[in-house]
Amino acid sequence: MFYYVYILRSMKDNQLYVGYTSDLRKRIEDHSLGKVTSTKNRLPLKLIYFEGCINQQDATHREKYLKTSWGKRYLKERMKNYFMSENEII
Repeated sequence: MFYYVYILRSMKDNQLYVGYTSDLRKRIEDHSLGKVTSTKNRLPLKLIYFEGCINQQDATHREKYLKTSWGKRYLKERMKNYFMSENEII
């Protein structure tokens, strides 16, 4: 079983949401249908990044890291072409 860390971008306010799950398709569907409290007022959402981990502890650790200022810097560098093409910098 894999666990996924993912980044969603709100098309409403351009803010990013970081989360993790063991069923990426189902979780993205839940977000899109407004079933997730933290993102239901920020629809529509777009999946812009994900990583796979082989255990839950690694995924939760990675999720927490990506929510820090160092993690946000990593994402900015990792996804610089995406943000440049979207004319957005986080």
